[in-house]
Amino acid sequence: MAQNELRIGWVGTGKMGRPMSRHLLKAGMAVTIFEPLAQNRASLVADGAEVALSMADLAAAADIVVLTIPNDKVLETVSFGPDGLVAAMRPGQILIEMSTVSPSISARLHKELERRGIAYLRAPVSGSTTTATSGKLSVVVSGPLAAFEVARPILACFSTHQFHVGTGEEARYLKLVLNALVGATSALVGEALTLGRKGGLDTATMLDVIAHSAVASPLLAYKRDLLVSRNFEPAFTVEQMMKDFDLILDAGRADHVPMALAALVRQQYEAAFAGGLADQDFFVLVEQCERSAGLAMDKRDGREAETGVAR
Repeated sequence: MAQNELRIGWVGTGKMGRPMSRHLLKAGMAVTIFEPLAQNRASLVADGAEVALSMADLAAAADIVVLTIPNDKVLETVSFGPDGLVAAMRPGQILIEMSTVSPSISARLHKELERRGIAYLRAPVSGSTTTATSGKLSVVVSGPLAAFEVARPILACFSTHQFHVGTGEEARYLKLVLNALVGATSALVGEALTLGRKGGLDTATMLDVIAHSAVASPLLAYKRDLLVSRNFEPAFTVEQMMKDFDLILDAGRADHVPMALAALVRQQYEAAFAGGLADQDFFVLVEQCERSAGLAMDKRDGREAETGVAR
């Protein structure tokens, strides 16, 4: 079946799912969405999406079903039970689950789908709302290779890289690896930049030099303007990162992997949450480190200032 002949069902059209599914519509694909929030449905319907009123309707209208949902709890609700996707889908279909969820619930879902002859791809993404909108996500996939080859042109509509990394839960673990590194970067950068500021450097100068050093990274390049302007409008929030670190630490406990540093970083996010920063971008840890060291940003003229703590 040609790419444009595949019918796609999409569950979850929030911050990530909406721009991702819109790329499929722009590519001329038939997309049916299941989304309880009317404001999320509206723009996609205007772009040509159909709306399903139940999981059964969605499954009947699709060859491939894609999930972009928030967490394990929502995946449990969407997948299992008499009105869930597992019961509604038919043999020969493909389910692509693209969220950051635990390997344990993913393995449970695989078991139920395999029993019904449904191919299951774990396909979490690396990127942000910005890269989702521009179609430049990376997708890490594990599951049957034949299903991956069928789905790859679909994934390519909103991603520049599609990696097939195994046939089991490998993609789930790799997504947790990526998020552990991303989340820890905020904490380490916060401490490092704060030390530099205590030494008389400004944030913009440090980031410009870092960008041409051995520790340069696309993540820091992407976050540069946010860190200089101190506009922590979220691409990914503190609260979302807390959820991911809980998944990371749970997986570590289940597999007996000591994760002392990840546990410390998780507490940094807990402190940010307690300080009222739950809905800020997770790089707000930088500002939190500065406050702990007696530093602050003078918002009036964009200059950095020290707030009375002896050096």
